[in-house]
Amino acid sequence: MAGRRPIIAANWKMHKTHLEAIQAVQKLSYLLEREDAERVEVVVCPPFTALRAVQTLLDADRLPYGLGAQNVHWEARGAFTGEVSALMLQALRCAYVIVGHSERREVFGETDDVVARKVRAVYANGMIPILCVGETLAERDAGGTEDKVVGQVRAGLAGVGDDDAARVVIAYEPIWAIGTGRNAEPADAGEVIGLVRATLAALYSKDLAEGVRIQYGGSVKAGNIRGFMAHPQIDGALVGGASLDPEELALIVKYR
Repeated sequence: MAGRRPIIAANWKMHKTHLEAIQAVQKLSYLLEREDAERVEVVVCPPFTALRAVQTLLDADRLPYGLGAQNVHWEARGAFTGEVSALMLQALRCAYVIVGHSERREVFGETDDVVARKVRAVYANGMIPILCVGETLAERDAGGTEDKVVGQVRAGLAGVGDDDAARVVIAYEPIWAIGTGRNAEPADAGEVIGLVRATLAALYSKDLAEGVRIQYGGSVKAGNIRGFMAHPQIDGALVGGASLDPEELALIVKYR
């Protein structure tokens, strides 16, 4: 992890009104010291309805956290009822957008092609995708982890040049560990993340691959984050349920 600044991203999913989001960020700011946010990049990803409120708070209080969205449409505008474009997110000064989360793939049927189009839209609007990859339990038990994860990385970055690829954040989230309380062991997660890094080296270069930050996600909490962060391949976490509690999230950021 030498030279790669850890990144902890809080994915609040479909939780928190805009008022609850404001309260959560305010409480987090009381619990974290400035040096915590200097050592670890903290990104908050509220639902769409809270993005503006959180952005205003971050700006007004000069809080050192990044703002991220949980999803995006690949078109800039048009007759896509209920969708939100990268252009709109960029106007809210979002720095990151989660793309290809397993819940988008599994529940809403997003294909690798859809994910790739979203990744390119995020880059086209000056933001950074948090590209999620991961296998199901059945795929893991069948020995298909490498094919699934490597395939998702290759597909998600299709058509992405070196300069943009160097900025990507990849989140390895084994689907069987998301929201189940069952997390992968750090060594297992590190092995798969090593495969992701090797894939980046093959697609681009070894130097680029060594610079990309790759997170682990899947039932991450304060009680297990230290083990994951001790692994040299793991550069942070995409945190779901545990990030809803500012006290728990602060402990995760302060993992040392």
